Amino acid sequence: MVYTLVCTLYTLDDPACIQKVKNKLIEASRTYSKDKETLSWLVMQDVKDPRMFKVVERYQEEASQKYHLANPYQKTFDPWVMPFLAKPIEVLRHEELDTSKEVEVE
Repeated sequence: MVYTLVCTLYTLDDPACIQKVKNKLIEASRTYSKDKETLSWLVMQDVKDPRMFKVVERYQEEASQKYHLANPYQKTFDPWVMPFLAKPIEVLRHEELDTSKEVEVE
């Protein structure tokens, strides 16, 4: 079952800050997408509120996070990004539904 994290980052109200976080997230995606058992590491910016970013991390299974957490880049990411955030990163954890089989909807 695919294990997914949805993270929300909300920056300080400063255009320079927003751009720095945006660039860091692009760099992070390019780095983490190469981790073993990472299916995708997607970054996006809200269309109405440029301060809000979402990260969708998709792993083969929950245990696959160990490769992400072992990546040396991980130790630098949080300390770098935290000073630019207006509030703590929100992390939601999900297991994706299996949509490979037909279901009956009553």
